[in-house]
Formats: sequence, C-alpha cells, structure tokens
Amino acid sequence: MKFCWATLHVKDIEQSLKFYQEVLGLELLRRVKPIPTRELAFLGAADTETQLELVQNSEPGHDNDISFGKDISLGFEVPSLESFGEVLSKHQIPVHSGPIQPNPSIRFMYILDPDGLLVQLVEHIW
Repeated sequence: MKFCWATLHVKDIEQSLKFYQEVLGLELLRRVKPIPTRELAFLGAADTETQLELVQNSEPGHDNDISFGKDISLGFEVPSLESFGEVLSKHQIPVHSGPIQPNPSIRFMYILDPDGLLVQLVEHIW
C-alpha cells in the first residue's frame, strides 16, 4: 500500500495555492474543476509519490467554516530554520511557535497556513 495524498478543504484556493507554492515551494501538479462549484489542486514534487490535495467547495449553502483538529499538522523539511526565516519575512508570515529542539539532531518551528492549519518546518542537524 502507498500513501497517495492528504486532502485539505480550504476557504480560498487561490490564497492556499499562493502559500503552498510561494512559501513552501510545492509544485502545482494539476488543477481540476470536476463540477462548477468544486475546485481541486494537487501539489507536491514531480519526483515524489505523496501529494497535497486542496479542495474548495463553493456550493450555495455549503458551510465554508473550515476548522482543523488542534493536534494536526503538516511537516515540511527545510535546510535551515534561519534561512527559511527570510522566506517567512518576505511573505510576512509570523512564526506560530518555536524553534524547538527536542534532541541534538532535529529542530522545528510552526507557522499557520491561510486556513489556520499548523505547518511544521523541520531542520535535521547532521
């Protein structure tokens, strides 16, 4: 069995695409509108099998109040938390918490995506 994708239901697909592409550097692999009120976008890297699926539902009467579990986060590896701080500053994204170093080989911090989902930025220390 292989893990294909994680799906996030988003309020504004354009805002979410900008965050995941420009801030986290994910590549837009495909974007489809299977019905007029629903749009999907798949992001990732062409050389990896796991993708992130964004779904926006604009159906009349659909509750767009997106809420995520407080214990859910997405993790992305960065070469250096300090150098990635420049990317965050450029996009005016504040650090939610951290950096935290639970052991000598890893450090991480959290930011929030446009819908308030925790995104963990991980630096491995070799």
